[in-house]
Amino acid sequence: MSKIDLSLSNLDVLFPDNFSQEQIAKGKTLFLKELAFSTHKFYGGKIATMPKAGVYGFNWFNVWYTPGVSKVSTTIRDNHETSYDLSNRGNLVAVVSDSTRVLGDGDCSPSGGLGVMEGKAFLMKYLAGVDGVALCIDSYNDKGEHDPDKIIDFVKMVQPSFGAINLEDISQPNCYKVLDTLREEADIPVWHDDAQGTGSVTLAGLINALKIAGKDMNNVKIVFYGAGASNTTIARLIIKAGADPEKMILFDSKSSLHTGREDIKSDARFYRKWELCEKTNPKGITDMDTAMKGADVLIALSKPGPDVIKPEWINVMADKSIVFVCANPVPEIYPYAAKEAGAYIVATGRGDFPNQVNNSLGFPGILKGSLLARAKKVTDEMAIAASYSVAKFAEKKGLSPDYIMPTMDETEVFAHEAADVAMEAVKNGVARLKVDWQGVYDKTLADIDEARSSMKLLMDQGFIKEPPNDMLEAALNTAINSVK
Repeated sequence: MSKIDLSLSNLDVLFPDNFSQEQIAKGKTLFLKELAFSTHKFYGGKIATMPKAGVYGFNWFNVWYTPGVSKVSTTIRDNHETSYDLSNRGNLVAVVSDSTRVLGDGDCSPSGGLGVMEGKAFLMKYLAGVDGVALCIDSYNDKGEHDPDKIIDFVKMVQPSFGAINLEDISQPNCYKVLDTLREEADIPVWHDDAQGTGSVTLAGLINALKIAGKDMNNVKIVFYGAGASNTTIARLIIKAGADPEKMILFDSKSSLHTGREDIKSDARFYRKWELCEKTNPKGITDMDTAMKGADVLIALSKPGPDVIKPEWINVMADKSIVFVCANPVPEIYPYAAKEAGAYIVATGRGDFPNQVNNSLGFPGILKGSLLARAKKVTDEMAIAASYSVAKFAEKKGLSPDYIMPTMDETEVFAHEAADVAMEAVKNGVARLKVDWQGVYDKTLADIDEARSSMKLLMDQGFIKEPPNDMLEAALNTAINSVK
């Protein structure tokens, strides 16, 4: 076997020529999982804490710590706002999770979420120059139940140390109460990335997909497969952006959402789902076969595939149909199969397929803009502003059925997004600072450049070591042998 390109720029070419599209798709997933495991073990995780101030002589320890730091402490005591200027608080985000809904793997125990939460912190730093800390917590109460109030109390206790909170991988219905309570009661932005982040980025992709297909937001029929935190928030943001809720149908694991769902109405914890029961699906359609006939858009965020969405459902959709299958780590149907079934535009949550609709395009820029404006919260209007910012950035590059979204290596999209979000925070009256668009844009780009230059320096100097090629080969061989 020839040496594997460490950039992993094209995974398809790693597999034998006689492999089918299905084998390659499955093989890529297995390869990435195997490589993730071995490299995480090799590095011992992927996040470390580094000072950003220098030590120029022995007495600098007395500047950074006692006695010198006493003036910093008393200044912040007398004016809490100065904590943003005298500490790293203004660029620091806590990634908080009880790990009860980790990607497609379900409840992984509190520490089981560390790989994902460190991943969020990694992306924040590299994509937007934001510092993140993974905080996986135990949300069990004395009855052995996951208690949303424990998460709420925890966030309130740690918020003096952070500029914002990124909630992640909290199962429903607890996620609804946690977010809605903290958005109103916390003093800093509290953002649920599985809900608002996924909602914002999905709306961005939909805006551009509809442009390519020549369809209007207010006229399209949309079917949602899955009605968890992600899809319910996506639906809510799409409605705010102009879609007609009466032309929308959502399905959960039991049936569709409609006013006859007494099981949802009777459980007050699912109030967000009940709101959609009242707004959508007025005809009370309860089966996917009927719902999909003539549908313009399918948005699936349910469970890992690839056989969750049936090709025959896609086959009966309207002309130039749009299919978002965003379950991780495996989409509900592979893109090639969706295209064979008649889909015009297909998006997934993965970067190794065209049209990645993933919240990694949202939360770094949204949080950066919120931090630079010192926002008190992230409003729905700020999330929607981010959607249009991302969509317009891609449109300037030139849209096509295989390019509806920017990719994560298009650096400027995060600076544009941060600036647009900050301006919306000012407009919404939730910004503590009066900032200007260009200033936020320039500061974001500068911080991104500093983060990436620092990482490159560590890589060039060997402090971040390259994973050995035999590690990549072992992961690839495991994947190939598993799907032969």
